[in-house]
Amino acid sequence: MSTSAAPDSAAFDKARTGLWASLQKHLASIYAAETDYRAATRFTDTFPFSASAATPQQLLDYQHQRAVLRDLFVDETTQLDTLVKAIRAKGYAESDQKLLLLMLLGYLDLAETVFALLDTHRPSQLEPDEELDEARGRFERIRNFIRLNIRGVAGLLKGI
Repeated sequence: MSTSAAPDSAAFDKARTGLWASLQKHLASIYAAETDYRAATRFTDTFPFSASAATPQQLLDYQHQRAVLRDLFVDETTQLDTLVKAIRAKGYAESDQKLLLLMLLGYLDLAETVFALLDTHRPSQLEPDEELDEARGRFERIRNFIRLNIRGVAGLLKGI
């Protein structure tokens, strides 16, 4: 890759700073959703829980907060997919690209701890949710793709 095709350092610094600010904003939203979701499950400390352990109002509150967290997860996964593609398409130097992807990987790990509540803090009987299952698969593929690109093919070959 010629150096004239690579974005200059100022453009990369702007992208890195913008990504950092964006990730902080997204984490604030995720943590707020986590707080609300945990509050909606305070009626029990046993998971998965029986629906009979909650009052009808508690179940309504829970279902609402679950829908909020679920939709946030689906939206974040879609945005992450788009962001990874954009980073790859920008033509940053390999080390700069790895830095941006490493920032995303840290974000993914933090976000996953909250989104895992959808699997753990739930009722014992839960309707299938194909969109959520698809988002889980995409989330994991994105994480694996980022890890592969951070480590690189050369790093993988050293282990063989």
